[in-house]
Amino acid sequence: MRYLDLNENILEWASEEIVVPYKSPVDNRYHRYFPDFYVKYIDKNKKIIESVIEIKPKKQVVGPPVNPKRRTKSWVKEVYEYAKNQSKWEAAKEYCKDRLWEFKVLTEDDLGI
Repeated sequence: MRYLDLNENILEWASEEIVVPYKSPVDNRYHRYFPDFYVKYIDKNKKIIESVIEIKPKKQVVGPPVNPKRRTKSWVKEVYEYAKNQSKWEAAKEYCKDRLWEFKVLTEDDLGI
């Protein structure tokens, strides 16, 4: 967040201010998803870009193994979480597409951590 505050190309930003409705495949009900960041910035071509950003561990973006040797409770939980995240992100992509914004999911690799 300090980066966002100090970067002169960042025009606006907010944390968990946007609400995206999504339907969870886990319980088949509608829920509210709050992406991590909304950022409005000037890119290298001097174009103003509005972006919604979610930050997740790479493990949650890649997903659990499809056919593990043992289907533990931990593995089942990972499968549910992965399915839920995929639904959230699809809803966020549509939400952003309607507004001509971009949607990004960043991991520790993207952040250089």
